[in-house]
Parts: sequence; C-alpha cells; structure tokens
Amino acid sequence: MAGDAPLDEALEEVVLGAPRRYTRLELADKAGLDPDEGKRLWRSLGFPEVDDDDVIFNDRDIAAVRIMSSLTDAGVLEPEVREAVARAVAQSMSRLAEWQIGILKRLIEAQGEDLTPTQALQVAGSVLPALEELQTYVWRRHLAASIGRMLVATGDDDTENLVVGFADMVGFTRTTRRRSTAELSEMIERFGSCTTEVIADGHGRIIKTVGDEVLFVTDQVVDGAAIALALQDRVRVEPSLPELRIGLAAGPVLVRYGDVYGEVVNIAARLTSHAHPDSVLVDREVADALQDDPRYAVRPLRPLAVRGYRHLHPWLLDRAS
Repeated sequence: MAGDAPLDEALEEVVLGAPRRYTRLELADKAGLDPDEGKRLWRSLGFPEVDDDDVIFNDRDIAAVRIMSSLTDAGVLEPEVREAVARAVAQSMSRLAEWQIGILKRLIEAQGEDLTPTQALQVAGSVLPALEELQTYVWRRHLAASIGRMLVATGDDDTENLVVGFADMVGFTRTTRRRSTAELSEMIERFGSCTTEVIADGHGRIIKTVGDEVLFVTDQVVDGAAIALALQDRVRVEPSLPELRIGLAAGPVLVRYGDVYGEVVNIAARLTSHAHPDSVLVDREVADALQDDPRYAVRPLRPLAVRGYRHLHPWLLDRAS
C-alpha cells in the first residue's frame, strides 16, 4: 500500500487487496479477453465506463476474468448468459456493499474525531476479513439450501410451482414526508427485520425488498397464507410501521438469476395494489387450496378490472373464526 496515496485510493487498495496497475486494454490483453466483451462485462457489473488510459485495474481483476473464462470453457457459464449472471450478482453485491460500508463508517466514527487516516485504514483492514468470511459462510448456507430445493423441484427447466406474495406498506410516500431521516431509517430497518423473521419462520424465501415492499415465495399454499397473516399480526404491534396490504397467487413461475417472473407474479402484484389496508387478497388457485382447511376462511369478492386482466377474481383471506 502506497503511504503517500490519497485516503480514498488507500482504502480502495485495502478493500481490493492490490494496487491499481492496468488500463482496460492492458487488462483485456493480459486476461485474454476481447476488449469489447470486457467493456460489456464491466457495464453488467454496474460500473460506469472508463477511458482507455485510466489505470484502475489490478492483478485480482485479471485473476477474476481468467476464472470467468475458465468457467465458460468448462461449460459451467455459457457465453450468452455470462452478462446476465454478472448483472444478477452485481445487483445483490451492490446492496450488500452499501450496507457493509455503512457498518464500517459507523465503526470508524465511533473511534472518535481524532482518528488519523492511518488508523482508519487499520480499522478497515481488521474488519474486512471478518465480513468476507461471514459473507462466504452465508453464501454457502444459501447455496446448500438452493441445492436441496433443486433436487426436489418438479417444474421443467427453470419453472417451479410456487406461491408468490407481495407485502406493501400502506401510504409509504405520505409517511416519509412526515418523518425525519432517522425515523425513516428506523422504519425501513424494522420493516426489513420483521419481514425477514416472519417469512423465514414460515418456511418462505425473500426474493427481494424494494423500499416499501417485499416479494417472497413459498413452496406450499398453506405456508404462504400463514406468512401473510403472520406479517399482518407482526406489523400491528410495531408502532413505527404502517399497515400492510398483501397479495398472494400460486402457479408456475419462472425462476431466473434469483428473481421470479411470469403471470403468477403479475397477479400477486395486482392483488396487492387493490387490497385494502390490513387485508390479504388471494387468487383462485390459493383460494381453492385453502377451501377445506379449517384454519382459514376465504371469501370471494367482486372481479377487478385491472390492466392486463379484465376479470381478475380476488378472494379475501382471513383466519377461520
């Protein structure tokens, strides 16, 4: 690490584990990568374009490109999906990095105002290996769980029969206008914490959280119904959180790069947007599966006229009295 380097470059070197040495074209040449292909991959990772003479790459970048090329040569990572995989990984890692930097910033600030740049680098250098090890552990655990689901999957190709649920905070935009930044931060943190606990306890999986909304899936209809009602119960006792509206739909879903697609996802989203505060709307498939379950009550409502679905039939889900 260069002792006279600016603090941002010194921190970058600590994080990346190597100093800047190569331009984009030099990286492509040393890694045996076509420059245009390298440019597309860089963009897919979510980074802005760099000039040909900018020295920003290092030996670890070369090693990463060579690993990616070896996976392609071995048939593990097909060339036509390589950029899509890069985008999927980058989106998850970008959010994770922002969160980890927030932790690191608070840790450095807690050391006091007299902390020197050198001491800040030492703090970063001591914390990052632990974060990396924890990140690898969590990744392996999720990988093992995904392998288990893959072995019992019944769908063709990337299609699985799933229950898709959306949970949306009511009046989120209006609420943000009335709250300070600190209060908004607490609300978002509580929403993430509550939904993660309830969905995990209910044998569901979070696909993504976007601001005021969480998208989750389950393998069984009864699990999806239990999660939806449990989310309502949990939010009712959280003073910092507004009410939820929730939509559930079931059927074949395309699972691709950690996200879900298809008509079932669209129907769940439409049901959510038309649900009243503190209510759960479900589609016909979910309602039919719960009709004979004594724990739940489903009541048909009038059809909805929504874009793409002229007669979408919703059912109101509740616990049996």
